[in-house]
Order: sequence, then C-alpha cells, then structure tokens
Amino acid sequence: MPATTATAQDFVPYATAAIDFHRALNVPTGPLVASRAELDCLHEHLVSLHGLLDAHAQRTSPLLPAEGDHLRAARTRLWQAADHLHAAYHASPRPGSGEVPGPEACRARLPEGAPELSICRRHQETAQLVRRRTTPADLHAPFTGLVRR
Repeated sequence: MPATTATAQDFVPYATAAIDFHRALNVPTGPLVASRAELDCLHEHLVSLHGLLDAHAQRTSPLLPAEGDHLRAARTRLWQAADHLHAAYHASPRPGSGEVPGPEACRARLPEGAPELSICRRHQETAQLVRRRTTPADLHAPFTGLVRR
C-alpha cells in the first residue's frame, strides 16, 4: 500500500468546519458579550492564519509577484483583524468582577496578570514579524497592497 503524505488541503477544511461548528453551537442569536476566553481563542486563530499566509507570501512572491502581492495584502488584513481583537479583549469585561476597563487602562496596556497576558505575549511576538515584513504605511492604508496584472 503506498504511503500518503498530509498536505494543507487535508487540514485547513477541518479547521474551517470546526470554526463553523463552534459558531453554530456556542454563539446564540440575540445580544451576547463575547467572553475574554473567546476573544483570546479567536486572536490565536487569526495569528496562526497570519503565520500561514506569511509563509505562503514569502515562498510565492519570488515566483509569482502578482499572487504574492495578494497574499501579502491578505496577511496585512489578518494582522489588522488580530490587532482589533486584541483591543476588544482589553475592552471586554473582566471575569469575576465584570468590570470593564476604562479607556486609559486599555491605552496604557496595563498588565492584568497570567493567564491573561498570553494574548499580549502572542500579540507582541507577531507584531515583531509584522514590523519586519510590513511598513507603517501599509498598515494604515485603506488599500493594503499593490496589485500587479
């Protein structure tokens, strides 16, 4: 029997299905505040997607510049989404007390102690990669990339 090798096409659909299944089971209709645990998990997922797209962009760009441009633009948008999730995490109610941090605490990025700092550690590690691969102009532009034809 021939040996088979696993490819990205084998696993990515399962990750997508798991997210859809999670949403269907755990996010009811109607108003609901996202928990910090949920925001942390979503942030972790986006950072993982960012890493995957970064790897594809780095490998593809020298061979197919137009495709590489689109992959880099998608990578930038994922970073922007992860950055917003990080900010939402710091603006969400704290477990136990239900206290919502004030804007000054969020701007100061005050440490809240473990395990809550895992999202900040992950965010800062990814931010280092973003600073190496992206310019500030790219991050703040309404359009994230040159499109070659």
